[in-house]
Amino acid sequence: MEDVLGRGTVMESPRGDRGLTAAEVAERVAAGRTNAVDAQTSRSVGQIVRANVVTPFNGLLFALFLVIAATGRWQNGLFGLVIVANTAIGVIQEVRAKRTLDRLAVLNAPHARVVRDGEVAEIEVADVVADELVELRSGDQVTADGTVTASAGLEVDESLLTGESDPIAKVPGDQVRSGSIVVAGQGRFRATAVGADAYATRLTAEAKKFTRTPSELISGTNTILRWISVMMLVVAPLLVWSQFRTSDADSWQDAVTGTVAALVGMVPEGLVLLTSLAFMLGAVTLARKRTLVQELPAVEVLARVDVVCLDKTGTLTHGDIVFDRLVLPRDADPLAEAEVREALALSCTEPGGNATAAALATVFSHTSWTATANVPFSSDRKWSAVGAGEHGTWVLGAPEMVLPEPADPGSADLLETAGKIAEDGRRVLVLAHADDMVDGPVLPPLLEARALVVLAERIRDDAADTLRYFAEQGVSLRVISGDNPRTVGAVATAVGLPGITAAADAVDARTLPEDPDALADVLEANPVYGRVTPQQKRAIVGALQRRGHVVAMTGDGVNDAMALKDADIGVAMGNGAAATRAVAQLVLLDGRFAHLPDVVAEGRRVMANIERAANLFLVKNVYSLLMALVVIATAAAYPLAPIQLTLISAVTIGIPGFVLALAPNRRRYVPGFLPRVLWSAVPIGVVIGTAAYSGDRTIRWLEPTGGLVAGQTVATVTVLVASLWALTLFARPFTRWKVLLVGGLALAVVVILAVPFLSATVFLLDVTWLRVGVGVGLGAVAGVVIEVIGRVVRSRSAAA
Repeated sequence: MEDVLGRGTVMESPRGDRGLTAAEVAERVAAGRTNAVDAQTSRSVGQIVRANVVTPFNGLLFALFLVIAATGRWQNGLFGLVIVANTAIGVIQEVRAKRTLDRLAVLNAPHARVVRDGEVAEIEVADVVADELVELRSGDQVTADGTVTASAGLEVDESLLTGESDPIAKVPGDQVRSGSIVVAGQGRFRATAVGADAYATRLTAEAKKFTRTPSELISGTNTILRWISVMMLVVAPLLVWSQFRTSDADSWQDAVTGTVAALVGMVPEGLVLLTSLAFMLGAVTLARKRTLVQELPAVEVLARVDVVCLDKTGTLTHGDIVFDRLVLPRDADPLAEAEVREALALSCTEPGGNATAAALATVFSHTSWTATANVPFSSDRKWSAVGAGEHGTWVLGAPEMVLPEPADPGSADLLETAGKIAEDGRRVLVLAHADDMVDGPVLPPLLEARALVVLAERIRDDAADTLRYFAEQGVSLRVISGDNPRTVGAVATAVGLPGITAAADAVDARTLPEDPDALADVLEANPVYGRVTPQQKRAIVGALQRRGHVVAMTGDGVNDAMALKDADIGVAMGNGAAATRAVAQLVLLDGRFAHLPDVVAEGRRVMANIERAANLFLVKNVYSLLMALVVIATAAAYPLAPIQLTLISAVTIGIPGFVLALAPNRRRYVPGFLPRVLWSAVPIGVVIGTAAYSGDRTIRWLEPTGGLVAGQTVATVTVLVASLWALTLFARPFTRWKVLLVGGLALAVVVILAVPFLSATVFLLDVTWLRVGVGVGLGAVAGVVIEVIGRVVRSRSAAA
């Protein structure tokens, strides 16, 4: 049969090596035997509408709106607009986010190479059909279950399936399972299980899926909502009882209005919406910067990252390595150089080649030798080998891995030269020769160095600025690379990585301890590591996590896939291996490491601002609940009408909450969202609720004939003043636009109080100088107490 994969590899297949015909493919597509699954990268528009409309609190608000409508007091039903606004904003923003994320997901979708009618074609994974002949190369993820038909040093990592990280050699007749990763060599397999029957499609679809995976913020928000729901179930019947027996209720309409006002105040109508929108807008913002967020809660993790592990290639340097020069022994003659060139040409044209082979192939492209054996490059071994018959075996790889203890003086001299070249930041490989033929992934004995292959990498122009950003933000960096430690150290020094001053400071990963605690001690002291194996990358991530760090891991090669999966946040390069993109939460679509500061900054902005907004919402819930409990105990009328609570919510929570949620914020998020929010919001809410009820009682004492309207007017002014003060507390540190925001809201309140139509007709307030004076005075006193609480909370947080 024709040799289609490379020298010495013959296709073994019951159908030959031409794959399926177009007619056979059409037959299987018609029968539904494809790799397509019923999965979406995001929710459908219908699901989005239902999720935003059909919510418990929307249902409650709508029911309360119907009750108020029955009273005929239309102003008090304006809170029903909250339902419309929440739903409209949520649907519009989520649909926009869906379209953006879906478009990017399609651009980043995985592909498969298949053989059809004798031609290799690249198609979407979903278009692979049963009995398809699929071609595999290093870095590919197996897209279906099947039987190997051809192998050229094919090795597969099945750790995503079995947890075992050792690569498994595959020969014709062996089974491959979807989801596994090709780490070396090349081959083909016949698909026997596709679609829902195969694992990889589900894995890839899950990686792309629009998810609401539980997070601390979502969990904390849900906890708040559960407790509020329970309290409302308990308080509601007691409120009805108290409001119908109060002397201030002249009619059933008054009693119903008071009950509805108390319940509306306890509904956190915008908190869930704001949290969801913040995640989605964060994802869309990153999408504009060519970063695909594959799991929305990853935005939260970004805010907590304090250690970034990164590779050298593709991050600090451009990934496109180029051949620089050959270094031969001093006594090398022209015949020896010709042999070296033949060997390099043979090595880089063998199947299973990597980026190094591609770089060499541009220079060493023709050979008259014939390969009789081949060991593809492996990131574990860090060398490849080719047998050339009577010309012996030629091994190309890392000098310290190929010749750890050179036996002859010439090899020792070359390796010494390699060390000096590596100190300048160059990548150096050694080409060694042995008379014995290579037998599997084991170095032949009596290897002799014949040449050094020097490769060049260009340092990225934006690398130094990116590292400087992380240093300023308190994020530490660990460079973990498979390259020579001195090479990695030289690059790290050149870009100004904190903690390293010379190439010799880099740590050789072969000296790292296996004990996690001992490894963590080394990691805390040293930022740069070379000759790191894929297993060590996973161990490094795990050791840092054991010390309480939140770890982001970047990578583009198949050897990074498992470390990305283990990290708190995996960041894959868009031009990297399919396996890394499948397991990462974030994909830098254009492969630029310089986007990572934007990614981290966006995560911090979203989380810090959500916490701010959550404080505002919870303060209102607390003071509304406190006033409800007081009126239940005293049989007094609730001191606020629904329309007045709508005004308070809009001015002190809704408008500023959404503005602040979109504001810049670089504060690193730390765990403890719910306790922090409760620690500040509960005492502030108690203060505001106490001040509001005090205002109602005070004006009734000063104006015995003022009645309920006078009490509502003073309580409204008191809550507005105190809540605006609380807003200034949560909005700090002040900037010009924040001052303008708070000033504008305060001015709006003044206008409403000063214009009779707005104050009396719309918001049902009876404004007099005395009532405004009492309200402002009590609000100011409450503001001073709030300020003290804020300073105590800040000092407590700083001490923690």
